[in-house]
Order: sequence, then structure tokens, then C-alpha cells
Amino acid sequence: MRRLGLPFAQFNPAIDETPLDGESGEELVLRLSYNKALAAQKDYPNAVVVGSDQVGVLDGTILNKPGTTRGALEQLRAASGKEVEFLTGLCVLDTATGTHLKSVDVCRVLFRNLADAAIADYVEREQPLDCAGSFKVEGLGISLFRRVLMDDPTALEGLPLIRLTDSLQHFGLAVLAGGHPPRQAIQ
Repeated sequence: MRRLGLPFAQFNPAIDETPLDGESGEELVLRLSYNKALAAQKDYPNAVVVGSDQVGVLDGTILNKPGTTRGALEQLRAASGKEVEFLTGLCVLDTATGTHLKSVDVCRVLFRNLADAAIADYVEREQPLDCAGSFKVEGLGISLFRRVLMDDPTALEGLPLIRLTDSLQHFGLAVLAGGHPPRQAIQ
């Protein structure tokens, strides 16, 4: 949000992020991004709220935030030499009207063949315990990849700014001059 230069406030939605039985990665990120946005409606009754969530999917298994060093090591070992799909859900909600736009950005990441020592070094140095897939692409995590295929490079960071810019404009929040006067955005 800072990159877009819009005034905003942050809100912790404190929602349960546990996947539902049989829920796909796409269904999960759409549900969680919407629920995160909806959670702010009571405290921000006249705002445009942005909710986002991200998961990785490896061989049909959802990769959430590992939470522990052991979990991060296991996720990266499993991803070594494989392609992992990262899904970033976005929901932009006008709390005054209840109108919302939802979308999913897809990034395909081909991981390098990673030795256990390289994985351990990475996890120790960057501590990616709160990141879906156990890496921080905006940091040293980029060294784990052989190739990345995506439409929006910011989606892999967790907030797809290209699609967000389009959604904000839909609700009258222009990022660049010549648009509508700014309203408060909540993330």
C-alpha cells in the first residue's frame, strides 16, 4: 500500500485461517481474503478495505505458513527441484455498500535443486516462518528459484498491486492524478 502512495490504516482481522475439508487452494485464498476484508466492516463502516491471503500448492497439497523452523525445512525440502503454484487471493470491499471484487493471482515457481545445507542456511538467515511456502521473495528467498512465471511480480510478495490498482480505481480510489478524490483504504 505504501508503494501506491495512498493513505491507509492496518487492521488485524484475527480470523481462523484453517482450510475447510476438501477446500482447494483457490477457494481458500478467496474465502480468507473476503473474510479478512469483511472483518473490518464494523470498525470501518465507510471505507474501502483490502483483504489478501496467500498459499502455496505443491502436488495438490496446500503449503501454509510453516510456523516453526522444522516446518520451513520440510516445506523447502519438499519443494526442491519442483514447481510450486502460489495463489494470492485479493478482496476489495466497499464497507458502505457491501460491494466487493475478488480475484486470485497465480504464480508458478520452479525451485532449484536445493541441498539440505543450503535449505538450513536459508532458513537460519531469513527465518521465513510466517511466509506461505517458507520463503521471502523480496529477500534472499529469490536465490531458491530457478524460474518464476507470473503476471504481477508483487503477487508473490503477498499483495498483487497491479490487480489492486484496478480494483481501487473501480471503487473511486485513483493511484495516480486525474482520478477521484481519495477515500480511506484499510488493509
